[in-house]
Amino acid sequence: MSVQAPRSVILIRPHRFTPNPATAADNAFQVSGDYPDPDVLAAAAHEEVTRLAKALEASGIIVHLFEDHDHIRPDSVFPNNWLSTHAGGHVAVFPMYTPNRRHERRADVLELLKARYRVQDVIDYSGLELDDVFLEGTGAMVLDHQERVAYVARSHRADPVALERFCTNFGYEPMVFDATDSNGTAVYHTNVMMCVATEFAMVGLDLIRSESRRTEVAERLRSGGRTVVDLSHHQIREFAGNAIELQGIHGRVLVLSHRAFRSLTEAQKELMQRSCTLLPIDVPTIELAGGSVRCMIAGIHLSPRRASDPGLQHQEPNALANPEVLPV
Repeated sequence: MSVQAPRSVILIRPHRFTPNPATAADNAFQVSGDYPDPDVLAAAAHEEVTRLAKALEASGIIVHLFEDHDHIRPDSVFPNNWLSTHAGGHVAVFPMYTPNRRHERRADVLELLKARYRVQDVIDYSGLELDDVFLEGTGAMVLDHQERVAYVARSHRADPVALERFCTNFGYEPMVFDATDSNGTAVYHTNVMMCVATEFAMVGLDLIRSESRRTEVAERLRSGGRTVVDLSHHQIREFAGNAIELQGIHGRVLVLSHRAFRSLTEAQKELMQRSCTLLPIDVPTIELAGGSVRCMIAGIHLSPRRASDPGLQHQEPNALANPEVLPV
């Protein structure tokens, strides 16, 4: 088992998916222009989430799959931006930069966590939105759960006040840096340029503007015993940094998109496959919205309740079967 790689995840399967026009201004990964017919687009996104859920389940990962029929939540497929979970029974709910994304926070997801896992507290930072203070979860932060480091590319989606509060409450060391793509555009979410796994870390070091800070980030990652896989600007554009390591029944699995997988070199793949299995999933429709597989997955770093625990006594005997589909 790995502290870094969770065995359970939450996915949201949208029925009315569309790239969010409200996020296009600062998300350089989002595709603008003419999209397919809305019904065709929504059906394709629905199928891609279904495909991801089935692939994770086949690897032995517990999937809690929630449905979203609402048209007011175009980015609901990305739950990792409003929710994170942490060992010891701690849950965080985050303030979102774009007003129409604030509808994505769901009480039924939190209730599921409390019923199936040992939750000691839920710290809700969403009230910071009233002061225009934002921190978009594990999109804005890439968390090293082993070394307790929060890596953060500076942006208005990662306010230093909210970051300080989170790191104080949850016991992380913040490591903040400025990062831009090849066009000089600021990176909107750290998890598009960086992935921390158990034995390696994938990171677009050249995107970090300060040479000294670039060296510090690489050294901090290596200090925990990890190999650093340096990603090029092209690989970052192909979402190679937007991956997540999960714990499968036969070992650790690195989940990423087919597009990201194709951008990796054979040497990079060989290095990563020494410690985990690569699991590429095709999600081209979801990627139109500027996020990929990592953004679609909210990992659950909580201890599961036993079947005899009071919180589970009302459940059917097979209630923990995968995947679990919960309507809204």
